[in-house]
Amino acid sequence: MTGKTHIIGGIAAGLAYSHFLGTDPVITTVAGVVGALIPDICHSGSKVGRRMPLLSRIINLIFGHRSFTHSLLFLAAVAFLMDTFFPDDTIKAGLIVGMISHYILDMGTKSGIQLFFPVSFKVRFPVTTRTGSKTENLIFSVLTLISFYYGYHLLGYYIM
Repeated sequence: MTGKTHIIGGIAAGLAYSHFLGTDPVITTVAGVVGALIPDICHSGSKVGRRMPLLSRIINLIFGHRSFTHSLLFLAAVAFLMDTFFPDDTIKAGLIVGMISHYILDMGTKSGIQLFFPVSFKVRFPVTTRTGSKTENLIFSVLTLISFYYGYHLLGYYIM
């Protein structure tokens, strides 16, 4: 998936989480966007990889693309680091739901992800799409509608 699809996935995940669990939607959504971009640190052409090219290249050299940074092990490591250095549960929750949205979106691609790293087994959905395809644009549109829906409902809570 492209960066824009991961961003809107993080927005939708953060807003949905806020809607159902009553967290601060701004904090959860911003953290969701960050979380949705973090797994692609292993790809130097990604939005986060271009901002941190040296770290991106090192991670890619050690692990490759869509392996460690797209795994449950990485998710647990980030959760542990968040607990250790940033005890704010709202930020942690947003970051984690954003990362999960990234994983789900990448499982919809032909390459899949190495969810159970270090096991080399790739996880993907039975029906997949190519990055940048018309199907991805449709997914982007649906996620945008979901974001508007939850954003509208959350806005209603704050206005009243």
